[in-house]
Amino acid sequence: MSNAIEIEAKALVRPEDYKKLLKRFGGYRKYKQTNYYLDNDKSEMRKEGLGLRIRERNGEYEMTLKTPLSQGLLEKNEHIKVDQFEDFAGKGIFPENDLKRFLTMMDIDVSSLRIKGALTTERIDVPYKGGKLSIDKNEYSDIVDYEVELEYNNEKDAEDLLRELFEEENIPFSLNKKTKVARALSAH
Repeated sequence: MSNAIEIEAKALVRPEDYKKLLKRFGGYRKYKQTNYYLDNDKSEMRKEGLGLRIRERNGEYEMTLKTPLSQGLLEKNEHIKVDQFEDFAGKGIFPENDLKRFLTMMDIDVSSLRIKGALTTERIDVPYKGGKLSIDKNEYSDIVDYEVELEYNNEKDAEDLLRELFEEENIPFSLNKKTKVARALSAH
């Protein structure tokens, strides 16, 4: 299992602003990924402020648990095999891994977890002023939205750099605090 700290600023943008940013950063390859969000019928993960997803990209699967920190999120990542994803999606069999042990220590009944929603993203990643800029088109529950994220080593600088970019491109700036998982699950 690997651990990472994710610190980012994000903003939803209009379709025309998304196209403007794609044009500016057009030299980067677009890729597609699908996030499957997990919770139980009582929404215990959400109520605890936790996010659990399985991400599929290019036929590979990674399970990620996100837990809040004072600044950013702690991510615990575990690669899983296709058959483990299929067993979970079809039969509710949670993979035997460090994430299962960690969730069990947190008193989460992993046998109660199910896929509660999915979101597919077309994304480009751009190195930007010492951080990583991601420009996303998201589709979930017949909804399409556009989001720009800037991962950086601290929240304030991430927000400032994102605001600066939007000002350069004449894009209205408003931070988005609603995560992809929250948007996808609230749309069901």
